[in-house]
Amino acid sequence: MAKGKTSKSKGKKPKPKKHLRKLWEKYAVSGDRVERKNKFCPKCGTSAYLAEHKDRLTCGKCSYVEFKKKD
Repeated sequence: MAKGKTSKSKGKKPKPKKHLRKLWEKYAVSGDRVERKNKFCPKCGTSAYLAEHKDRLTCGKCSYVEFKKKD
């Protein structure tokens, strides 16, 4: 009789670290008002921010792109 492979459990695998959204950097508090710093996507509305890149603003949800002007 042939012996089958035996698997030894080596413990739990470590979970990957989650990326923080850093929402405290996306809002500015002035007095009693809370203002947003980044722009929201015009297609998705207030549910998605536009990510700032070197030469463009992009939406991660719908892939909308706004190019920055070179001035």
